This record gives sequence, C-alpha cells and structure tokens, in this order.
Amino acid sequence: MAKKEVKENNKNKNFFKEIKLELKKVTWPTPRELFNNTVTVISFVLIIALIVFVLDFCFDNLNKYGITNLQEKIQTSLKTQNETSEDSENEEESTESNETENLETITSEENNEENSENKEQE
Repeated sequence: MAKKEVKENNKNKNFFKEIKLELKKVTWPTPRELFNNTVTVISFVLIIALIVFVLDFCFDNLNKYGITNLQEKIQTSLKTQNETSEDSENEEESTESNETENLETITSEENNEENSENKEQE
C-alpha cells in the first residue's frame, strides 16, 4: 500500500508541476492591452443595449398608437355596420307592420260598411 500512496503523491506533484509549466507558456496581455480589450467589450455591450432600447421603444409606440388605433377603427366600423343592418331590419319590419295595419284598417272599414248596409236593408 505504501507504494500506491507514493505513486499518487508523485502523480499529484507532477500534475501541479505541469499546470505551472502550462501557465508559463500562456501569453498574458499587457495592462494596456487588457484595458483596450475591456473598453472594446463594454463599448459593444452599450451599443447593442442602445439598439435594443431603440427597437423596444419603436415597437412599443407602434403597438400603442398604431395597432391599438387600428383595432379601434375596425371595431367602430363593425359597430356602424351592425347598426345599419339593424336599422334596415327595423325599417323592413316597420314597413311590414304598416302594411298589415293598412290591410286591417281597410278590412275593418269594409266590414263597417257591410254592417251598415245590412242594417239599412233590415
């Protein structure tokens, strides 16, 4: 068992030595490069955020003033169409009722005349 523990310790030491060697091979940016890269990234983030804000504002106003007004106009036109169709139906009904009333008055007048004639004949 002691041999296994020694091998594991050697593996761990080798692992950390290799990490150290690999990190020495990395080319680290200079402070000036780091600053330039940071400014570039922040600038792009701000530009994209500004574009998204402008598009959001435009779409919101389009929705608020364009689509909502369009929906209101459509609803009012539908209401006026319904009212005109109801008015025409009411006119048809009124003309029909007027015709029936006229017929009733004519028949009642005729009946009255017949009754008066019958009474005269008696």
